[in-house]
Amino acid sequence: MKPTVVITYADAADTKVEQEVLSAIDPTILYIRDLASEEGQEAIAEADAVIVALEEVRADLIAKMRRCKLISRLGTGVDSIDVVAATKHNIWVTYVPDYSMDEVSAHTITLLLALARRLPRLITLTRQGIWDSRSVRPIQRLRDQTLGIVGFGRIGRETAKKGLGLGLNVIIHDPYVDARAIESGGFQAVNWETLLRTSDYISLHTPLTETTYHLIDDQALSLMKPTAFLINTARGPLIDEEALLRAIRSEQIAGAALDVLTVEPPPPDHPLLHEERIIVTPHIAFYSEASRRDLHVRGAEEVVRVLSGQSPRSPVNQIT
Repeated sequence: MKPTVVITYADAADTKVEQEVLSAIDPTILYIRDLASEEGQEAIAEADAVIVALEEVRADLIAKMRRCKLISRLGTGVDSIDVVAATKHNIWVTYVPDYSMDEVSAHTITLLLALARRLPRLITLTRQGIWDSRSVRPIQRLRDQTLGIVGFGRIGRETAKKGLGLGLNVIIHDPYVDARAIESGGFQAVNWETLLRTSDYISLHTPLTETTYHLIDDQALSLMKPTAFLINTARGPLIDEEALLRAIRSEQIAGAALDVLTVEPPPPDHPLLHEERIIVTPHIAFYSEASRRDLHVRGAEEVVRVLSGQSPRSPVNQIT
């Protein structure tokens, strides 16, 4: 019998790459946008694999997956999937941890440079016909300032390398990585408080977990320099957004650049979108045409592997 694969994020016309990869197992492909709908629940009950992007896959839905062997997440995080429930039902959960390392690290550095050189303010002024650089002073020389990286995974490492290339002093905080591994790359391993107190730029590259939810809160912001900037290209809920607004408005920190928010897309009147010293981009750090293809190819390849009886390349859990 042909395997059934459910795709939740696009229609047939937009999944040519997946179809090409999946042709190796000749599946029946169902396109279901809402897994919780009646149609969605009927589809997942017969699915051998489900490929998801941002869709939430709750325990109650997983319990209905009678034949499913794999939930393949197109992305670097799996906080939208109940991994514990999947493991309980002997379902592999996979992700694509290495598809956009260059893009996200490049976007992070782009945001850092925009903050450092006050580009949004300068662009706004010149568009208004105001030829004046004095309103953005002082601007400090970038070389020898300190970039603090939170999370030394694939993207954190790439960002750290780019930071070194700019002449920044790069410090790292990651309690799950041995300090010797960090320092072997030319970086300095520091504790959380040291990173907060000494960084001129703090960039978040840690997954969203129970322990990292609102990692940046009032207390953390209070330890940062008043001249420091915060950058987040990881997960929106790493930051307590109300605390960030308070810190920006009281000039407790100098500014922030965010590619991710707690609610996406945000309402047009969201206060973060209207603070002059906050840059917001629409969750695009991951994107290039090459990374997009990598993501869809690798996510579909996991389905081929598992439904062909092989182990997945990038599992989040372990199925015995």
